[in-house]
Amino acid sequence: MQKTLEKRRPWIWLGILLILFILLSYFGLSKQPKPYPNYVSESPSPTGVKAFYTYLKDKREVNRWLHSPENLPKSEDEHLLLMVEPYFIPEKEEMDAYLEFMEKGNTILLFHTNPKGMFDIEIEHLSSDTYLGEDLRVSDNNGTGYRADLHSPIRLQTNEQDKILLKDEAGVLAFKRSFGKGQLIVSNSPEWIINGSILSVDHLPLILSLINEEENTSLLFDEFVHGAQNSSTFLTLYPKWFLLLLLQSALIAILWLIAHGKRFGPIFIPREESVRFSDEGIRALSAWYLRGRRYQESLSYQADYVKLLLQERWGIPVSKEWKDLSAPLERKWTNIPAYEIKTFLNELITILQKEHVNKQEYLLWSKRLDRLRKEVEES
Repeated sequence: MQKTLEKRRPWIWLGILLILFILLSYFGLSKQPKPYPNYVSESPSPTGVKAFYTYLKDKREVNRWLHSPENLPKSEDEHLLLMVEPYFIPEKEEMDAYLEFMEKGNTILLFHTNPKGMFDIEIEHLSSDTYLGEDLRVSDNNGTGYRADLHSPIRLQTNEQDKILLKDEAGVLAFKRSFGKGQLIVSNSPEWIINGSILSVDHLPLILSLINEEENTSLLFDEFVHGAQNSSTFLTLYPKWFLLLLLQSALIAILWLIAHGKRFGPIFIPREESVRFSDEGIRALSAWYLRGRRYQESLSYQADYVKLLLQERWGIPVSKEWKDLSAPLERKWTNIPAYEIKTFLNELITILQKEHVNKQEYLLWSKRLDRLRKEVEES
């Protein structure tokens, strides 16, 4: 009996540990706050828009629109569809449905940081960060002044038929454009409408002025553009004949490789060859940075090395800060537009000042710095 108990003792302890682990996991995870996506009307988080949705719900008829735009009401009932920072650009058929919705006499109010690619909207990039920040002056078409936070690095381009609704010293912040019997109202400041800033400065009066620009009987919050499952996929981006041809080509390639006896598997390079023709120290150092997730430190070293090359090849002093390199780079880096160089430098400064960089940002900026390095070395 005692021997049987001794044999079962490890299993008893294992069961106790398993139960403790389950209990700790349950109580630990149950206290985690529920994650909410940004700009969604059901989200009470600081980046959601539930506060504005609830505010309007108490005053008028408001509903959420979760379906495809092809099912939008086509009657002339003066509906207002509110689109806040879409997660993706709808496909052509869906954009045509939005246009038909407006042409029937309805209105779309689009809040988008960069609306290029939707409804043939054109933009222009700011040349500096002077007009970005908090509590800045904004004026409407009557010259009335407001205060607002501005974080979008672009301004909207208009034509002669458009009506400018809001602007600042840098350009147009919101305008209205006619489509048939309806209207499109565009603003580049979706941050005004989120829970965390809707009551800051004059954000709420500005939003209401855009909503009241056109008479409407009901308001719809477009949640279709916030569904990841509604975005374009590989299977919807390309025609079916091309996908079928791609599949057949892949099958033929596999059969050809099998028929010719090609070997599948890794290729091992002899160590003496890699030692002779490469620097193992650099490889080991890069692997150490990757395994240790020291992405920020690695990017800083890459940026410093590019600065050193700029001094050796283009005569740009290494003591200059990145923010002061716009003019010298525009003279030397001739195959890149000036506004792209300024955007590149502003984003580089931001990423170098971050305390933590994730792997995706690290890979992206390693490629962008390597592109500049090659340009300098080959010039």
